[in-house]
Amino acid sequence: MLDIKRIREDPDAFRAGLARRNLGEVVDELLAADERRRSLTQRVEELRAEQNRASKAIGRATGDEKRRLIAEVATVSAELKELEPQLAEADAHLNALLASTPNVPHPSSPDGFTDEDAVEVRRNHDVVPGFDFAPKDHVELGTALGVLDVERAARTSGSRFVYLLGDLAFVEFALVRSAMDILAEKGFVPVIPPVLVREEAMYGTGFLPTDAVNIYQTAEDDLYLVGTAEVPLAALHMGEILDESTLPLRYAGFSTCFRREAGTYGKDLGGMFRVHQFDKVEMFSFVTPESSWDEHEFLVSVEEEVLGKLEIPYRVVNVAAGDLGGAAAKKYDIEVWLPGQERYRELTSCSNTTDYQARRLQTRVRRADGGTEVLHTLNGTATAIGRALIAILENHQQADGSVVIPEHLWQYLPERARILQPAG
Repeated sequence: MLDIKRIREDPDAFRAGLARRNLGEVVDELLAADERRRSLTQRVEELRAEQNRASKAIGRATGDEKRRLIAEVATVSAELKELEPQLAEADAHLNALLASTPNVPHPSSPDGFTDEDAVEVRRNHDVVPGFDFAPKDHVELGTALGVLDVERAARTSGSRFVYLLGDLAFVEFALVRSAMDILAEKGFVPVIPPVLVREEAMYGTGFLPTDAVNIYQTAEDDLYLVGTAEVPLAALHMGEILDESTLPLRYAGFSTCFRREAGTYGKDLGGMFRVHQFDKVEMFSFVTPESSWDEHEFLVSVEEEVLGKLEIPYRVVNVAAGDLGGAAAKKYDIEVWLPGQERYRELTSCSNTTDYQARRLQTRVRRADGGTEVLHTLNGTATAIGRALIAILENHQQADGSVVIPEHLWQYLPERARILQPAG
């Protein structure tokens, strides 16, 4: 959530920043709502003070003075009765506006509104490796290998679900263990968090109210299925004040994730690139404001280290301001080359949400001098398992239909799962 006080002090900066998301006009709406709330607050506080003063004086007064004071209290009470609901409504209106207003993009985020506007930062290869045979996509490969079943998953659960079978399940666990080992060595605390959370956690991370259409909700229990471990990891310190000496706090969460994928009808059907249920290892950092941009670069470097073990062509892109998630001020995506699609596709992302989530979650840092302020939070995908499996299958396929799993993962695999062979 944006700081209304800062908007009030420097509206032009926020107007210019949000204009990069096509939302410059919202600043005037926020200021108008803020002015109404402040005006009503001032008047209500004045009336309450008058009410208290007159009420105390009534006990000491007699005769006409007492009757005058009683009449005065009645007049004040009547005005309060009228204004207090207006103040509550003004407060709710301002909070709703703030809740639906995204973060201000960082100046280094490029202009634009689509993934085509992202700017490439670097890549780990000069030329995309080719094949001396016609490469298959992951669905054809997985079916031939007997490790992926989309048709039965559709009968069981509908579209955008898959069965992972046999040795590919071992490869998934190897990817998780590899990522967790790398992160643990760097001081991240491994976490298996809840995947059902309360509304406060979804709101605090910025997924509510703006992304409600993509969230599964259990109506009877009023709980939400998370689309990323970012949500429960962020909520881990909700409402807390963390000592500066404990920062940075870094967590590595493994979870199953759930997304409705609303608005993607007909897009990426038939495989496991865009599914309703998937597994992911997520990084999350709580840091001081002055260190968050260095932390952002650090998290991206960790993502590259994890991905680098898989021997897959990739590139890092700086996401356009108008294509950022609501909470992010800046985001890097790492896109892997998929021979089956002959294009780069997003595998991981890494966002600096600055103080946006922490303000909503009421998570602060206590400085050495005793003062407190809102800290910064960041999140990054160490590995999105399903998409990593796609990249491995398509980039490491062989002419005979087999797939050689990257050697780094062999330490976590039974010998038979190191080379996936066609079924039968």
